[in-house]
Amino acid sequence: MNKFKNNWFIYILKCSDDTLYTGITIDLDRRLDEHNNSSKGAKYTRIRRPVELIYSEMVDNKSLASKREYKIKKLSREQKLELIK
Repeated sequence: MNKFKNNWFIYILKCSDDTLYTGITIDLDRRLDEHNNSSKGAKYTRIRRPVELIYSEMVDNKSLASKREYKIKKLSREQKLELIK
């Protein structure tokens, strides 16, 4: 069970082809497992396994998570790598 029950996470994955994938979830461990091991992972990551979690941040609700995810997805690869630092 997620100990941060009401919180959402924005995350960035590094795929096996060195591309980056950004998403949101309430359970990082479960979602990472889905990206790597099940058909519930995003179509993008299913063909780029294995993926590695390289960044995450927590926000208070899904609305904030979705807005932050949108902003991150608009960043260039270089800007995303700067964020990760």
